[in-house]
Amino acid sequence: MQRVVLLVDVQNVYYTTRQVFGANFDYNTFWSVATENRQVIKSVAYAIDKGDKKQREFQNILRAIGFEVKLKPFIQRADGSAKGDWDVGITIDALEYSEQADIIVLVSGDGDFDILVNKLRIEKGKVVEVYGVAKLTATSLLNAADRFIPINNELLLKS
Repeated sequence: MQRVVLLVDVQNVYYTTRQVFGANFDYNTFWSVATENRQVIKSVAYAIDKGDKKQREFQNILRAIGFEVKLKPFIQRADGSAKGDWDVGITIDALEYSEQADIIVLVSGDGDFDILVNKLRIEKGKVVEVYGVAKLTATSLLNAADRFIPINNELLLKS
């Protein structure tokens, strides 16, 4: 059985699915598809924590599915912009957990991850699958992945 690590950039998937489809990502369906006939070594959802009730409920749903939820506080800058990404944390975890896995699944369209994906594939010999919204996934990330799985209606919550 293939061993898999799932790494989900929650903010990226939230905003890209909302922008393109006006819908939310279906984490249950994703879990079923990405883990079918595979042994899950590690699964982490990386999110920003604003501390509100709805977010805590969502985080508990992710935990119930099987994800470890890693949180960073939401930071509002003086100029009104916000900060809060997990690029470094996702990268460190991907490199660390890749030692125990055959396949790394990354859910993000962020082109910053192309370097990580190339390193995992070329230097570590891992298969890397990327799930993302096709219109908003960086070409460099698409090209780096062994397999790109577009987020479409099958991976969206039905309203």
